[in-house]
Amino acid sequence: MKKYAVGVVGATGMVGQRFVTLLENHPWFQLTVVAASARSAGKTYEEAVGSRWAMTTPMPQEAKSLVVLDAQADKEKVAAAVDFIFCAVDMKKEEIRALEEAYAKLECPVISNNSAHRWTPDVPMVIPEVNPEHLKVIPAQQARLGTKRGFIAVKSNCSIQSYAPALHPLRAFGIEQVLVCTYQAISGAGKTFATWPEMVDNVIPYIGGEEEKSEKEPLKVWGTVENGQIVTASSPSITAQCLRVPVSDGHTAAVFVSFQNKPTEEQIKDLWKNFRGRAQELELPSAPKQFLHYFEEADRPQPKLDRDLEGGMAVTLGRLRPDTQYDYKFVGLSHNTLRGAAGGGVLLAELLCAEGYILPR
Repeated sequence: MKKYAVGVVGATGMVGQRFVTLLENHPWFQLTVVAASARSAGKTYEEAVGSRWAMTTPMPQEAKSLVVLDAQADKEKVAAAVDFIFCAVDMKKEEIRALEEAYAKLECPVISNNSAHRWTPDVPMVIPEVNPEHLKVIPAQQARLGTKRGFIAVKSNCSIQSYAPALHPLRAFGIEQVLVCTYQAISGAGKTFATWPEMVDNVIPYIGGEEEKSEKEPLKVWGTVENGQIVTASSPSITAQCLRVPVSDGHTAAVFVSFQNKPTEEQIKDLWKNFRGRAQELELPSAPKQFLHYFEEADRPQPKLDRDLEGGMAVTLGRLRPDTQYDYKFVGLSHNTLRGAAGGGVLLAELLCAEGYILPR
């Protein structure tokens, strides 16, 4: 098949670097353009990143010699060279909204890792296994933007990947209340221990904006498409507390849940084991063969042992047991820069291509 030409906008940051590594040898996608801020423009990608390369694998050869374009000033050039872009820029929200809409209006589909458009009513925020039906809002967005090819689709916040997918197949029992405490890796802040030594032997009990996202974003993911926009679900009630912990990669969640119709532990484990989403049905290249993995061991999941399961694209679960205040409690884990960020973006792009929303030029 003809490969899709792909650009990464915000390519020099940590999530941008992860996109670049994931596109190496991708069966459908060819990295063609990298773009970043004006200070990186004109340099080769290798020169622009320099000592800030944060990945554990070497920089892909195909990326090193690409000349970095200016994400703002060179929008037309970027859009003309690619079939779609991944966007992972570090800018103010209003600037990101304007930039992503500008690319969409240049008839360039945008798959965004940013939060700026997550609450735009006609922008789908998709976890491919959970709410692929939200993609059908795209024609309404294109009508608003006046585009034929261009649109914006976003992935959800990295923290909700560790628990919302586990709750999703349990919604048939009527989830009423959820309490979740997340323990989030430093890479979620774009940091390593070398660049953030204060995090060694430390916990910070605050991550700006994270608790609101953790409480509200699942309700959009579980919403419905009505009259050209996504109407958020009215339940369950979710309360969250989010802490930064001294872990390089992998967000962990301690989850407490109550139901209208309480299932058995065996029913919950069976639903998790047998759950398959659209990504698995389509056998998308980045999709884990089994999305939800449950560990019976009392000391699992652990970030160091389990974050890379199925290429870092699976969600791992454990410690399901009754609770004294809620019906059940359990622990979830997801790799925040793979499933939670760039990997989730690549999987969303694969879904958009497979479902015919992005066609090669």
